[in-house]
Amino acid sequence: MSCRLAIVAIICLHGVAARAAAPDFVHDIRPLLEKHCYACHAGEQAKSGVRLDLKAGAFKGGDGWGPAIVAGDANESPLVQFARGDDPDLRMPPNDSDLPPLAEHEVAILVAWINAGAIWPDGIDTATVVDKTDHWAFKPVQRPAVPAVHATAWPHNDIDRFILARLEAEGLQPSPPADRRAWLRRATLDLTGLPPTPDEVEHFVTDSSPGAHEDVIKRLLASPHYGERYAQHWLDVVRYADTHGYEVNTERPNAWPYRDYCVAAFNADLPYDQFIREQIAGADQGKEASTGFLVTAAVLLPGQIGKDEASMRAARQDALNDIIVNTSDTVLGLTVGCARCHDHKFDPITARDYYALQAFFAGVDYGERMLMTPESFVLRKEHDAAQTRITEIDRELPRYQPLARAGHTRPAVTPQFNTDRIAPVSARRLRFTIDTNTLEPCLDELEVFDGEGRNVALATAGTKSSSSGNLVTAGRHELEHVNDGQYGNGRSWMAATRHDSWVMLEFPAPVAIERIMWGRDRTGKFKDRTPTAYRIEVSAGTDENDAWTLVADSTDRLPFGTKENDPLAGLSAEDRATVTALEKEKAAAQARVKAATRDMRVFAGSFKEPHPVHLLNRGDAEQRKGQVPPESIATFASVVSPVRLPDDAPEAERRQALAAWLTDPAHPLPARVMVNRIWQWHFGVGLVDTPNDLGRNGSTPSHPELLDWLASEFVASGWSVKQMHRLIMGSATYQQASAGNPAGLEHDAGCRLLWRFPPRRLEAEAIRDTILAVSGRLNLAMGGRGFDLFKSRGGLAGFTPIETFDEAGRRRMIYAHKVRMERDAVFGGFDCPDAGQSTARRRQSTTPLQALNLFNSSFTLEESRAFAARIEAEAGQESAAATDGDSVRWQIDRAFELALSRSPDAVEASAVEAVVGEHGLATLCRVIFNSNEFVFVP
Repeated sequence: MSCRLAIVAIICLHGVAARAAAPDFVHDIRPLLEKHCYACHAGEQAKSGVRLDLKAGAFKGGDGWGPAIVAGDANESPLVQFARGDDPDLRMPPNDSDLPPLAEHEVAILVAWINAGAIWPDGIDTATVVDKTDHWAFKPVQRPAVPAVHATAWPHNDIDRFILARLEAEGLQPSPPADRRAWLRRATLDLTGLPPTPDEVEHFVTDSSPGAHEDVIKRLLASPHYGERYAQHWLDVVRYADTHGYEVNTERPNAWPYRDYCVAAFNADLPYDQFIREQIAGADQGKEASTGFLVTAAVLLPGQIGKDEASMRAARQDALNDIIVNTSDTVLGLTVGCARCHDHKFDPITARDYYALQAFFAGVDYGERMLMTPESFVLRKEHDAAQTRITEIDRELPRYQPLARAGHTRPAVTPQFNTDRIAPVSARRLRFTIDTNTLEPCLDELEVFDGEGRNVALATAGTKSSSSGNLVTAGRHELEHVNDGQYGNGRSWMAATRHDSWVMLEFPAPVAIERIMWGRDRTGKFKDRTPTAYRIEVSAGTDENDAWTLVADSTDRLPFGTKENDPLAGLSAEDRATVTALEKEKAAAQARVKAATRDMRVFAGSFKEPHPVHLLNRGDAEQRKGQVPPESIATFASVVSPVRLPDDAPEAERRQALAAWLTDPAHPLPARVMVNRIWQWHFGVGLVDTPNDLGRNGSTPSHPELLDWLASEFVASGWSVKQMHRLIMGSATYQQASAGNPAGLEHDAGCRLLWRFPPRRLEAEAIRDTILAVSGRLNLAMGGRGFDLFKSRGGLAGFTPIETFDEAGRRRMIYAHKVRMERDAVFGGFDCPDAGQSTARRRQSTTPLQALNLFNSSFTLEESRAFAARIEAEAGQESAAATDGDSVRWQIDRAFELALSRSPDAVEASAVEAVVGEHGLATLCRVIFNSNEFVFVP
């Protein structure tokens, strides 16, 4: 018995000793982590999402590695693997870090602790978890009480009481009202981007009625130029452009209907919630152009994407990411795109939220659709009528082509287009043989026509192709391209050899053929590899022993490259006149078809069956996890009714559901985001100065109660943007003078408290438009295809600026064809966005190049001369009998009135009169265009 007791005692003592030897977290492990790991893996910005200062964070792990600590198994714990340096490239701390690596005995302590169960007691963490949902912007909008103020005589409306309460708390006073001329100029530039006319200034200055300001605001909001001004602000945010971007940057010719939709929407005061719903799902209600919003970003074209599945999946993820970023930045003021690879570092948005949002857009592609508008239906009829006439002409013209092998000399072969007219013959097969060529020959299309003008060679008609051999390169020049109905080098067939190469067409049934048409490249870009020595044969049967009959060859053609190549050679004068008239009529019909085809389409997304969406590990399209259904962001479930759709929900239903969730009046973000943008567009800076980020990493509002009051007022007004303008511009805050004072400048130099109206420079577009308006040459035509700022509308490079503009080029700058990532040569220097990314707020730089551009550019010189000519013409009408001195002074006064909305003072008049006398009136006009007063909102 005593022996057994001794053994038991020994076993128990050994267990106690083992337990005593296990490292203690507080004394042994946390000091190691603090010394070697906390610099990178502690706090809210822990790298790779791994937090080692919190128990929950350590056992959860970070991005892509699972739990950092696997209790009971040190070898399977990434923490040990990295600390031990199992993979030298992944050693932690990194070899180039300032932190010391773990010594061998420290690694051994870590291993022993994990193998012993990784005991991490609860309640001992020195760090605390921040509740990311506890943030002002994520809480419901509550209409706050309007604060009481001491200076009760100053406020015009409740906006002023919020502003004044903060000023009084800071010991500041508001500025006196702006003078009437300054206020009218401010309001007119603000709402229309154009200056007031002298008549408008005179009327307002002499209008003593109590509603004079309100009348001006009403008039300006009714102007069609209001929509142009505020659509430009919106297009900045959604990064609108007329090219696709990236390296190729080709033209996006039918993007402009979305721009015009925005102009019309602002002019009509379309309720903002409806505006958003239409941009997400308006195509389902006949608003095709509205969904241009979804695809405003740059996108890789098919030719820029690898043909392998992995490359296509990666490109698809990039395209969907831009749709998510555009939607979340614009509507929610949240950087949801940051959750693509991992949970958001600052906001309560998980990677699963990101992919659940992506699922709403899984059926959206970048592309064009047919417009379904009354105008497009008219265009479609014009298109069909013109196309019918082209077909009729194509049937008629071959009758005037000289027959092959008929003893006539025919025109030389051309790279672009050739016709071989033959006597009607029945055939089951046709063979086109190239006898010899300097390079492997190329055909972009081989067409065979019957007596009715039908192309019987098309693969879609059942015709099969074969050849002597194919030289396929980079997915081009495949045999199937020879009769696919598409032209150009990218859809051409290339023979494998330079001699005796052939391509054969086998028709599904015997056909009576009369004409063969072919070319190397119908687009005219490529001329090499043109077949110059060829023959065309037909066979009535399909057996290899069936005889071939020669019907055309190159022996009766002029030599290739003949300069005097008359395509009408051999025709009588009467036939020549007929052919010339038919070809002219055909060219006109083709132009009508091209224009109608172009204007019937809109680049506003194409919609297809949604593909499954998966949670992607680290955003990698090749590391798919579980499938994710369309679902709204979980954080807001307690505030706004959540949306969750089944995996197989139809495409349109997905976008409609998302649009409804985004515009739910209970949603805490959309109204706040939009009223903040409107405030910014009036004052230069929003109440939140990070308008695309109202999340935890964004700025806090300068006046949080006012922001919520405006948001609640916005929704209560029926989401009326124009009502927000009326409220803001009717306030004493907006009507303050812009002059500084020592107290305000010392306490609040940035004018965030709005103790004065913050003066700011006009945007690039408004500067250009104002110059044209003052010179009298502004073309006010609205809408339609944009005018050119460059000699190219898209391409790899070489965007040479246009320096002299015709009348079409003197339209408002919102109607310019906007080349992505290429700024206008003159006005691009004034911080004009390049549409590469969303521009939520234009920064205002000051550079020497701005002054040089505005002073020396051809545009400024031309408009200065036009401005002077306008004044001189008006001076002649004013008084033909005036003396020279009186005339000059009148012209100077008129220049100031037109450009600056005021008359010159005595000092200015004296100085300017000398300049005009010595250098001419155009020089004064040029100087005015370059003055701060001209380019600033007063």
